[in-house]
Amino acid sequence: MDIIVKNLCKSYDRNQVLDHFSCTFREKKMTCIMGKSGIGKSTLLSILMGLEKADEGTVSGMEHQKISAIFQENRLFENLDAVTNIHITTGKTKEEITGFLKEMELDDVAGKPVSEYSGGMKRRVAIARALLAEYDILIMDEPLQGLDAETKEKVATVIKTQTAGKTVLFVTHDEKEAEFFEAECMELV
Repeated sequence: MDIIVKNLCKSYDRNQVLDHFSCTFREKKMTCIMGKSGIGKSTLLSILMGLEKADEGTVSGMEHQKISAIFQENRLFENLDAVTNIHITTGKTKEEITGFLKEMELDDVAGKPVSEYSGGMKRRVAIARALLAEYDILIMDEPLQGLDAETKEKVATVIKTQTAGKTVLFVTHDEKEAEFFEAECMELV
């Protein structure tokens, strides 16, 4: 089912972030949302996920859909290891998680608390957690931030493979990322 956004409005105090925004996100397609900082990209994602309410407008097509998300912040349990962080939210077995962490090049640190990980390693755990969840729609807010160029390419390949045939919405400032994912792009202005 397509996600249809009609006349969405959202403001914070007197700052209008979304002003009668309308669009259609196609089912089983990857869509990249671009735009300058502060234009409302993350706000749009938050409204789509039900984390914020719009002042006006409607969103349809999200009803009864399982959503997985990669937020700008990693939102990990710092005192737990990667396997436990992922297991808590996905219910996947240790073997499934460990196998996927190997694909994300984290198998050698999987048993250590994530507080000991670098920023890029934490990001990969957050991505793995979202990809291993059961979902119909994946929402990603700057998914590759904090990763070096080589790791970005590897992780982007994993994301692309894992999300084939799924509805994916993501925000990025990097046009190269959008091109790599071969996503349909739209710009908020």
